[in-house]
Amino acid sequence: MRIAGIVQDSIVDGVGLRFVVFTQGCKHRCVGCHNPQSWDLSGGTEMSTDEIITQMRKNTLTDGLTISGGEPFLQAAQCAEIAKAAHENGLNVWVYTGFEFEELVAKARNDAGIKSLLETVDVLVDGAFILAERSLSLKWRGSRNQRVIDVPKSLLYKRGVKPIALAMGYKPHHIPRVILDN
Repeated sequence: MRIAGIVQDSIVDGVGLRFVVFTQGCKHRCVGCHNPQSWDLSGGTEMSTDEIITQMRKNTLTDGLTISGGEPFLQAAQCAEIAKAAHENGLNVWVYTGFEFEELVAKARNDAGIKSLLETVDVLVDGAFILAERSLSLKWRGSRNQRVIDVPKSLLYKRGVKPIALAMGYKPHHIPRVILDN
């Protein structure tokens, strides 16, 4: 897969100490994006999911995996593989996307990679970054239009999006998962 980079021990990309994979390639092109170097679909570096998983497993202090971008859902199947390995190691999974949750649920009906990634995400920060909505006081997001979503609960209840309570120590990977078949 193509990545823009990896950051160990991040404290700004979700709850706790995070292993962060920045995917390469994004079509959203948000004005004011903090990772414009990740837009080019052929940029970055090629790295196997096995190499990324091996790096992730090395740090036993890590609380979770965050996949950001670029746009992770452009490489959804590979990101899902990494997310599944994170769960196997007791880590929670956060994903940042320029797509909205409802759009991804609709796309998952016809795209096995998107479906697989959605089924492994614990917390989704969705929506394009909008410079006019930017706020430095927001936790875990850059603009007011973006939402922090508890994906398993949102899929389970199918009543729309449920923002999560962001208490330290939150372990969303303990919530049961459902399949996006309906």
